[in-house]
Amino acid sequence: MEALDVLVVDDEPGIRSGVSRILRNFTVSYPFMDDDIGFNVIEAATGEEALEFIKKTPPAIVLLDNKLPGIQGVEVLEFINNNQLDILVMMITSYASLELAVKATTIGAYDFVPKPFTPQELKSSMENISKHYFLRRMTRKMHKEGKQVRFQFLSVLSHELKAPLNAIEGYLNIMQEKQMGSSMTAYDEMIDRSLARVKSMRTMIMDLLDLTHIESGKKKRELRELDLCLVAKSAMDTMMPLAIQRDVTMSLAADDGCTYNADSDEMVIVFNNLISNAVKYNNVGGKVLCTIKQQDTNVVITVQDTGIGIDDADIPKLFHEFSRIKNAKTREVTGSGLGLSIVKRLVLMYNGRVEVDSQLGQGSVFSVYLPINPLVEG
Repeated sequence: MEALDVLVVDDEPGIRSGVSRILRNFTVSYPFMDDDIGFNVIEAATGEEALEFIKKTPPAIVLLDNKLPGIQGVEVLEFINNNQLDILVMMITSYASLELAVKATTIGAYDFVPKPFTPQELKSSMENISKHYFLRRMTRKMHKEGKQVRFQFLSVLSHELKAPLNAIEGYLNIMQEKQMGSSMTAYDEMIDRSLARVKSMRTMIMDLLDLTHIESGKKKRELRELDLCLVAKSAMDTMMPLAIQRDVTMSLAADDGCTYNADSDEMVIVFNNLISNAVKYNNVGGKVLCTIKQQDTNVVITVQDTGIGIDDADIPKLFHEFSRIKNAKTREVTGSGLGLSIVKRLVLMYNGRVEVDSQLGQGSVFSVYLPINPLVEG
């Protein structure tokens, strides 16, 4: 049995000893896991003690109170995020500090559990965070092993994402018990964040299904002559509600008779991802221009935006699976971190290529080059 190191950071000895007692003989297991997971609990009474331990021996999970003597819990959370440590953080906080706990989830905390909590509430939260830890570990593993491991992992993950996220359940419990009072406006932020997570989960499921189809080779491809202009217009229609909301203007410039022999579903995925990103990562009042033209022996699709742009150091990360560029401007943008990796995979199946030209603060241009007479993969 594997044992995960869990660092409990709380200045109340009763909370620390209570967590140790609850988790001492507690294990979690799932059908897709080879072994059960147990927990090795380490205690810290201050943020300083926690940082010292994290620097020496990073734990898998940190249960973190915010109100601490000396540096606060949120500063410990920021240290973990700023140093990109592979640690999952769950805030443990009093009901009076729920608003702070909710905000902490927006800056990197996986979830929160209010105290006082029952043993079952803590166990339920640990089951969810352990599952997430397992899936993150599988993400790393799948880069080292073959397609079968990758397909198995993605299938499991797509299944698991169909269940309500634990955070949403937490918000709903708070609202059901009217912990913030009887006024509905007190729960507006929780409702907004729940809806955002549902939207993100739906996007993740759809992207995962796309990727599993590509990886498994089980989806039958139907190549036929497509009007790429119609595909682009359809993608723009799909994004129109968000574009209107953000006051983003979309336009299309295409050569006459710009057709291409391809699978319709695959081209829809390519256009949807590129245009969706151009709208989501744009500035309010920005513009998106999609062009389709024949250039030498290629059909070239470009999607240009006037958005936040991408730092040169981040461009190589764009096409990695589950990779999202995280900064102050992207924090509120939902996404799976799979869209561009899927675009690249599909384009490579036509022996094409994807290029990015971006300037931070000025916008980005994504260009797809599709050979007119490709040796298309199966």
